[in-house]
Amino acid sequence: MPARSRLTNRIGVVLTFALLIFMAGFGLSQQFPAGQNWTHYVRIGAYGLKSDNAEQIVRNAQESNVFGIEVDNDIPGRYESFVNPEEKLRAIQAVAEKAHQAGNRAFVYIAGTECITANADQTPHTMAKEHPDWLQRKLTGEPAIFGGGTAFWIRKGDEDVWVSPYAPEWRKIYMQRVRQIAATGIDGIYVDIPYWMTHFEGWENTWASFDDYTVAEFRKQTGLDARKDLKLGDFNDANFRKWVDFRIQTFTDFMHEIDVNAKSVNPEIKTIPEIYPGIEQEAVRVGADVYSLYPVVDVIAHEYEFGNGNHMASSRNPLDWFAYQVGMHSFRAFAQGKPTWILNYSWDGDKKVDKPESMMNLAMSEIMAGANFWDAPGHSMAGSNDLATRKKIFSWIQAHQETFYLPRKPIHPVGVYFSPATRNYHADDFIPSYRGILILLMQSHLEFQVVTPRTLTEFKGDTLILPDVRVLSDSERSWLQHYVGADKKLIVTGADATQLAPAPNVVRIEPCPGKAYMAAAEADFEHNAPESQAAFLKNIEPGSGIRIEASPQVATSVALVEGKPHVFLANFAGLRGGHSCPTPLTLYLLIPYECLSESLRIEQP
Repeated sequence: MPARSRLTNRIGVVLTFALLIFMAGFGLSQQFPAGQNWTHYVRIGAYGLKSDNAEQIVRNAQESNVFGIEVDNDIPGRYESFVNPEEKLRAIQAVAEKAHQAGNRAFVYIAGTECITANADQTPHTMAKEHPDWLQRKLTGEPAIFGGGTAFWIRKGDEDVWVSPYAPEWRKIYMQRVRQIAATGIDGIYVDIPYWMTHFEGWENTWASFDDYTVAEFRKQTGLDARKDLKLGDFNDANFRKWVDFRIQTFTDFMHEIDVNAKSVNPEIKTIPEIYPGIEQEAVRVGADVYSLYPVVDVIAHEYEFGNGNHMASSRNPLDWFAYQVGMHSFRAFAQGKPTWILNYSWDGDKKVDKPESMMNLAMSEIMAGANFWDAPGHSMAGSNDLATRKKIFSWIQAHQETFYLPRKPIHPVGVYFSPATRNYHADDFIPSYRGILILLMQSHLEFQVVTPRTLTEFKGDTLILPDVRVLSDSERSWLQHYVGADKKLIVTGADATQLAPAPNVVRIEPCPGKAYMAAAEADFEHNAPESQAAFLKNIEPGSGIRIEASPQVATSVALVEGKPHVFLANFAGLRGGHSCPTPLTLYLLIPYECLSESLRIEQP
């Protein structure tokens, strides 16, 4: 007998359907499931840390059911404390102690390569004035120095600089500060945007940095002169590709060194970079690639905006929400069991969409993908748009946290391949194909799994899709040959880099249906339907035994949790950016099945 459910409860409202697992929250002294720790279960709120407000911070966090307290107390990113960190170190120790007494956890913000000197126009002691050789530079030699108004966090009279990660004396002091912070007993070090400076106005296409230290390191590794031997921005140039790879590896190594230094003092401390680029080409430009970073850190906090600058939940349309899902499911695949935190924003004064609705929509979209929710107002890390709603959301998440955050395992998925190298060199071709294929599968309610070079050998599905993948290594090609030889189906859409001989189970489709589906969705998402790609979908046979009948405006995700099949669904129908939702956004919580052959019908409310 089919299981039927018509669920209309929003997040934070008591759910009334059966089979909902209720779990009490974890305290500091309690044990987490095997392979997990406190970072898997955070419900984050952020606070500005001063020398005398540690107790107040922890009390406020407890009152709104925050678990995982971010405190802003930037030692290396403020020149005064980069030189003299003692006062801030005492404050970090105080908040760590207070958090632990309350059974909570705390982590502290530090900058990556950015450093600000307050009131720099009134002092000779600034980073740029005392250490000009440390700064990142354009190819023309212009240093990365900025003033008030360049970004909203830089005040009038301040000096904002971006330092080369290869400046040896700076890096030595920076790692010393990391060890000192770790020694305070704080639970985590949160490293904000460890980037090459390519995101302020006038720097977007510089592919910096060309400072002496960076140029020397690149020459050491490749034998090339970065100032003369590259065709900047030309991905057909082999030397420029080496520069791209070098820039990404630089910040992967930098974060690894932070992690090693912190854990040399405090083995339990967690290293947490904040990264705004996601799966798109911006990751290549700034040099901080989440795929490369996940293996060397404990968790990544994503300030993910889906690549179109649409950073407010209140302003998103259904296509934005689906694209957001693609990003988060990709992050979860990259993480390989590590947590994924999302620092995103729900509402910023939009009078047509209220705060609670926006907050609940955003939280729903994140937790259904297995990511952790961070409540923040506007485009700010600290505070809340509505504390009462935060408490409701966090209490609800806490009650069902194992449902959302225990490991999810595939049942019988269709694999979709994320190729980092293809994204690095051919982002404009790859991303629309990759995103289009995943949205198509999501809207068709088929179980899918994002597969990467690190997880190829673990993939057990009978069908793997390569969406316009243009760059493959010899080891990837060898695995694909073995996969096809085991009578598994390989679907190659768009470009074909496999070098595989024709075979009945190697399906080549040109042009790429994912790219076509994405283009149609961008033109008219409301009337775009999976049936438009029926010929492509005929190549895919759902293997899990779970049949889901629902509107294509419902996003689905299928997985095993504690050995039981679960279905996570979210209804994005009716959402219009900048307008109140005519049909309340619905959270379809996972429903466990005892029988794989049963089906689920979702009736639109």
